[in-house]
Parts: sequence; C-alpha cells; structure tokens
Amino acid sequence: MIDIVINITLLSFLAVTSIAILRMTGLFAIVMLYGIFSLLSAGLFVVMDAPDVAFTEAAVGAGISTVLMLATLALVKNAQKPYFSETPRTHRAWLPLVVVVITGSALVYGTWDIPGFGSPDSPAQTHVASYYIEKAHEETGVPNVVTAVLASYRGFDTLGEVVVVFTAAIAVLLLIGGRRPKSANVNRDEEDRNET
Repeated sequence: MIDIVINITLLSFLAVTSIAILRMTGLFAIVMLYGIFSLLSAGLFVVMDAPDVAFTEAAVGAGISTVLMLATLALVKNAQKPYFSETPRTHRAWLPLVVVVITGSALVYGTWDIPGFGSPDSPAQTHVASYYIEKAHEETGVPNVVTAVLASYRGFDTLGEVVVVFTAAIAVLLLIGGRRPKSANVNRDEEDRNET
C-alpha cells in the first residue's frame, strides 16, 4: 500500500513540475525545474526497483544536463526576447492536439497486451531472467546480475549508449565554448582596458 502512495505522490509531483515548466518564461527557472523533474524521475525509478536506471537519470538528467544548461545560460545575453509574442502563427492550434491524441491513443492501445508490472508470466521472467540468474556469475565472473547483463551480455548496447552520451556532451561543449568572432574579442579587450 505504501508503494502505491509513493508512486502516486511522485507522479503528482512530476505532473505539477511539467505544468510549471510549460507555464514558466524565465530560462533559469525552466532549467531548475528540469533538474527537479529529472530528480523526481530518478526517485520514481528507485521505487520501481530500477536503481541502475535511477542512477543514470540522476547523473545525466539532474546532474550533467542541468550543469550544461546553466553553463549555456551563463554565456548568453541576460535579456530574453519574447519569442512567442513576436512569432506569427503558422499553424492551427488543433492540428498538434489531434496528432498528440492519436499518438497517445496508439500508445495506450499498444500497452493492453503487456503483462502487468512484475508479472511472473511475462516473457522476460519465463525465458531470459532464469538463464541470467543461473549462468551470469559462471559465464562472466561478475557477482551482480544487473552489472553482468549491462556490462557483458549487453556490452555493445551499453557501449553504444555511452558513446551517444559522450558525443552529445562533446557537441554541447563545442557549441558552448565555440570560437567567438574576433570583433567580439577585440571589443571585450577594449572594454576591459576602459574599466581599468
């Protein structure tokens, strides 16, 4: 019973945070709310007995992503232009709503045949899980079954995920710390000289 209360509470906080993100206009507040959303998601993963996913979400979502977004905000101008008020509307408001409703309906329909959460009759429990539990330590030498699956049986998949995260981080760092035009550097040097 306590798990249900915790799940409902975390989902409620996630929903409130999502609505707050949509309604905010300040970039700093939005970045902070994204960090809170990632932290709440990590808590939900812990409750769902997925500590490896929770750790990844906390490290990448709440940690690295928030730091990179804050670093980006530090490098951009303080003044924000009201993007939505100056942009002319080029589409009808009902079209995105229809697309979202159709996509959401298809996703909900697709979940009807999925076994219940933690069901012992699910294919993962009847086919693969017993093999991993029995053979993981013997075949890989790793005592933790989750680590054996991620590092050995799904090693190429994990390597691919790490490469994607690394590439994204490098791309963001290149965008943030890219070369500035010489005129901006010259103007900044002149301002520094004038201040002294």
